[in-house]
Amino acid sequence: MRKESARLWEQAKEDLDTAEKLLEVKRYYASVFFSEQAAERVLKAMYLEKKWRVAFTHGLMEIAEELESPPDICRAAAELSPDYVMTRYPDAANSVPAKLYDADSAETHLNLSRQVIRWVKRELKLEI
Repeated sequence: MRKESARLWEQAKEDLDTAEKLLEVKRYYASVFFSEQAAERVLKAMYLEKKWRVAFTHGLMEIAEELESPPDICRAAAELSPDYVMTRYPDAANSVPAKLYDADSAETHLNLSRQVIRWVKRELKLEI
């Protein structure tokens, strides 16, 4: 694995751990954000490994499609992608982001992120 890809993978693991911890302390919007970040980083790591160039987008669906991901991964990417903005900006969310998410939605997003991570791990044949 290229050094840049390995760094993305390592940070994704940290982001997933952060999402899990934030869920435990009921910071649901932040957990959702870090779930999205973990998925984004592993998809970008895979993109870098497969395409030999950086994906200059935060659109998970766009990256997943360019990687010819299976339908379940594309669905996960589509579900996670809006949270890059929605969890951070009240004007984008038309509300206070902290009020938009609950335990169920945070758990759902965490599971979607795990699904993407497992798929990338299999595709890249990672042992880590």
